[in-house]
Formats: sequence, structure tokens, C-alpha cells
Amino acid sequence: MQVILGIIYHFIGGFASGSFYIPFKKVRGWAWESYWIVGGLFSWLIVPPLAAYLTIPDFSAIIKSTGGSILALTYLFGVLWGIGGLTYGLGVRYLGVSLGSSIILGLCMVFGALIPSIFYNFFPKEGKDTFSMLIHSQWGLTVIGGLLICVFGIVLCGKAGMMKEKELKIIGTDPHGVEASTEYKFGLGLFVSIISGILSACFNFGIEAGKSMADVANNLWKAGHPGQGEFLFQNNIIYIVILWGGLTTNFIWCMILNSRNKTFGDYTNKKTPLFSNYIFSALAGITWFLQFFFYGMGESKMGNGASSWILHMAFIILVANAWGIVLKEWKGVSNKTKTTIISGILVIIIAVLVVGYGNSLK
Repeated sequence: MQVILGIIYHFIGGFASGSFYIPFKKVRGWAWESYWIVGGLFSWLIVPPLAAYLTIPDFSAIIKSTGGSILALTYLFGVLWGIGGLTYGLGVRYLGVSLGSSIILGLCMVFGALIPSIFYNFFPKEGKDTFSMLIHSQWGLTVIGGLLICVFGIVLCGKAGMMKEKELKIIGTDPHGVEASTEYKFGLGLFVSIISGILSACFNFGIEAGKSMADVANNLWKAGHPGQGEFLFQNNIIYIVILWGGLTTNFIWCMILNSRNKTFGDYTNKKTPLFSNYIFSALAGITWFLQFFFYGMGESKMGNGASSWILHMAFIILVANAWGIVLKEWKGVSNKTKTTIISGILVIIIAVLVVGYGNSLK
């Protein structure tokens, strides 16, 4: 039952991440950097401490009592994760949206799932899954099998995207909703995509780095609620610090773009629907944060091992592609292309079931 609940929570988180860009489509008259940072202020600055305040009593005291090295490392991984998100755009510029996205998301999934377990192989810590445990146990091999199946599903979705771009002769958009003009440079694009994929996985590394804060919150909750399992919202305190790092990277870049593109006026431009623009940007930002709010809940049921990160990434990709079908982004493509994207989605669903089953064997 715990595994089923974990999968449900991860699905809700993946649904939030795969859907957050939809409110941005309602923003009118603003440049990307303007609505992105407004949404980001809610995602990374306003909502995380609010979520912690509502779920973790005296969370600020836990942060204050945490060692500076832990806070710095957690923050640093947030900065690196933010850079990974921004370099995403370069990856799709040099490889195309579909191929670039497939490589970046696939690497993000693989590195985010496996690197922590490899780290704990060299620096063991009680309660943490090591890479040796993964490859020498039935449950671990099953989870790795699910990971490989999911990567294959991503490849299929990427292939379908390339076919769609070719058939419809369209300019693709990256996950931020920005049109991606393509300058095919395979070598450079592959290098940038690898860097982006690795850095994008740093969010999971940040969760690992700040886990001692979650452990304190978890132990305090369990002391007051004996026999009720793990604290669902323990990770909310980690997100505050990680997202400070993400905010730093994105804020600096958006301000640079505001200056370069002369778009500082967007925030007060009365010729645009200011109220609705702020509302939709805020809604997108809040929806984005909910992915990790529910990720933490899913992790409390399944553990912060490879399974949680794989399911999180799988559901994001699954929901994003499903939205593409619902919003008729695939209208007018050939039956072969439709079959390819549907096959990719079905393969990812199978991967989710395999990973869930593997986790239940622990």
C-alpha cells in the first residue's frame, strides 16, 4: 500500500511539473524573462517557506541549527540545477527540441537516479541505498530495468518529436514555452546537452545534501506521532535552501535579459493585462512548486532512492507528452508518427509499473 501511495504522489507531482507551463500561455505582451521570473519568485522564494510554515513547526529554527557546510552544499546544488535548466535552451538550439530534450531528460533521469547510490557506495550512510545494493538484489535490478525501459520510452518520444517537426515544418518550443531556433551543431549540442542533463540532476543531489534537515523534521514529527510512519512533508525544509540557489541563477539571467532586451517595462506596462499576467505567472509558479511538494510525499512512502527520482522524471515526461496530444499539438502528423508517440507513452507507463514493482520487493 505504501508503494501505491508513493506512486500516486509522484504522479500528482509529475502532473504539476508537466502542466505548469499552461498558465504561462495565457500571459500577453510580456517577454519570456519577465513572466518566467515573476513565476519563479512564487516557485522559489514565496511558496517554499509558506509550505514549510504550514507543515513543519518552527522550521526556521531547524535551518538556523544546521551546519553552514550543509546549507552551502545544498544551496550550491540548487545553483547548479538552475544552470542546468538554463543550458537546456542551448541544448535544444544545437540539436533541435526533440533530440535535445530526449538526451537532457534521459541523462537527468539516469544521473539523478544512480549518482547518489554510487556516492553512498564509497561513503556509506545508514538507510541509504548503495549501487552495490542495486546490482546485487532483485529489487535493485528490477528498478534499474525500469530505468532502462523508461530511457527507451524517452527515445521513442524524442523520435516522434523529430518526425513531427519534419512533417509539419514547425519550430519547436522548449519546456519554458520559448520557440527554439535550431542551429544544428551535433558535437557542441551533444556536449551542452550532457552538461545540462548532469546539472539538471543536481536537484536530487541537493535533496541528499540537505537530508539532515529533513531527518530532524521527521524525528520531531515521529516523536509526537508514534507508530504513524514517516513524516510526509519532511522535505519541505530542504526545498527552501535548494530553491534559493535556483532563484539566484534564474534571477541573474532574467535581469540580464531584461536589460539586454529592454523589457524591464513589462512589469508596469498598462498596455498589457497586468493583473491577469501576474495571476497566471503566479499560478504557473505555484503549480511548478507543487511537483516537489508531492515528490517529497512520494519519497516519504518509497524512500529517497533511485525509484523516487525515476518515477518523478517518468511522470513529468508522460504528462507533458499527454498534454501535447490533448492540446492537439500532434494534429496533422502521419499515422506512423502518432504510433511512435503513443508507443513512447505506453513504454514509459510500463517503466513506471516495473519501478513500482521493484520498489515493493525491498
